[in-house]
Amino acid sequence: MLDFPRWKVAWIIGLLTVLCALAIPSFLPERYTANLPVHPRINLGLDLAGGSYLLLEADTADLAASRLEAMRDQVQTEMRRGTPNIAIGDISTRDGQLSFFVRDAAQVDAARERLLTITGGGAGMTGQRVWDIGVVDTSRFIIKPTQAGLTQAIETALGDATEVVRRRIDALGTKEPTIIRQGASRIVVQVPGLQNPQALKDLLGKTAKLEFKLVDETANPADLAAGRAPAGSQVLRYPTNPAGIPFIAVKRSAMITGDQISEATQTFDQQTNAPNVAITFDGPGGRRFAKITTENVNKPFAIILDNQVISAPNIESAILGGRASISGSFTVESANELAIALRSGKLPVALKVIEERTVGPDLGADSIRAGVLASIVAAVAVIVFMFVTYGRFGLYANLAVVINILVILAVMAMLNATLTLPGIAGFVLTIGTAVDANVLINERIREERRRGRNVVQAVELGYKEASRTIFEANITHAITGVIMLLLGSGPVKGFAVVLLIGICTSVFTAVTFTRMLVALWLRRAKPKTINI
Repeated sequence: MLDFPRWKVAWIIGLLTVLCALAIPSFLPERYTANLPVHPRINLGLDLAGGSYLLLEADTADLAASRLEAMRDQVQTEMRRGTPNIAIGDISTRDGQLSFFVRDAAQVDAARERLLTITGGGAGMTGQRVWDIGVVDTSRFIIKPTQAGLTQAIETALGDATEVVRRRIDALGTKEPTIIRQGASRIVVQVPGLQNPQALKDLLGKTAKLEFKLVDETANPADLAAGRAPAGSQVLRYPTNPAGIPFIAVKRSAMITGDQISEATQTFDQQTNAPNVAITFDGPGGRRFAKITTENVNKPFAIILDNQVISAPNIESAILGGRASISGSFTVESANELAIALRSGKLPVALKVIEERTVGPDLGADSIRAGVLASIVAAVAVIVFMFVTYGRFGLYANLAVVINILVILAVMAMLNATLTLPGIAGFVLTIGTAVDANVLINERIREERRRGRNVVQAVELGYKEASRTIFEANITHAITGVIMLLLGSGPVKGFAVVLLIGICTSVFTAVTFTRMLVALWLRRAKPKTINI
């Protein structure tokens, strides 16, 4: 137990020296460490650095409506695709279901077979269908979404939306945002350092559903004002319509969608110098855009963002090369936000802010000062107690506590962890419990000395017998921390991270490091008695 060869001593000292050095950048301003080849830093959480907190909720009604519209398009395509072509009437989406009739009653069975190919499959592991198909009046089909299918769609959409939100926030250049799911339909967003959440709200609230559709020039202005469109078309808002009517009729089928965009950047119009957004389509999207613009020269097409037309220019000539630009009443900021939204992908479901908080940096500074003061008081109290109680052995334990503090900071910095106010509480608790192992060891050494053992035997048995108890106690401690880490969120998880790191580092410094110091002292001084 007390045999420490030179290589082992060098390894322990070298490891602790490197870890203590890695903790230093966290104490220095970032401008002093930015040019260093390695400068891990601890990030401060929302409650320490200040920032913005948003609780977003998915608009499940909008998702259900979007699924109906998507199914309507699939039904129309499927009925036209096969041989023979199955003629159907207009598809109604009233009452949350699709309804249409087959013009030739003899094709009802064929229509049903085609519908099964696009509505088949079960919802996850439930085995329930995603859509139910019914036939009434011999030739009218009714397609209803099932609750299991909607639940699965919400789960999938929330997972995808969380990733889209993460990409958008990362594009803003913020540090260490926290984006987590909460419940079945909510997302929590915490962005440290961001004091004005309005731009973030605008960016996250934009679903960025971009579509290019042909304008229906046959629409009557009076019908448009009343919200009526010709068959196969729809009426959308167009606030900047040069005709003065804030509505326009467009074909329901999209020429191309934002899913086929590979790049979007904020640029300026070369003629007017007005801000716009330059977009680049992927390979298939570029070819499709070129084909459609070639076939529809001298016809207007609408650029639609989130179901609102932002411009409707004429196709003067075929647009080749897979590039286009979106112009409108943009500022530089709004054009950049749109570019970020398009680059990160459209949100699969609309999100609305239901709770918003802004934490000022002053409150975070107060929390840091209080946390640092509590840590200093705890460390000083522990150091004084250990030294007064155990003398030289208490001094070794105190040195282990100081090194343990630096090692915890170094490990958190290397893990790019975020320190929160509960994390500081876990930090203070770790300082208090870091000497538990040494208390057990020192008391066991005392006991062995009272039994008449010599110094070396007492120290060796003290470390050997106490180590089993120390490891068992810390394993139960760690189990609690792991449960909090896995099941907790936010502040609870921050507390658990610091606690688990502290358990591992304190066992190493309190047992291995102090045992090395004691062994070196015994080898050098060869004392006949010890004051413990």
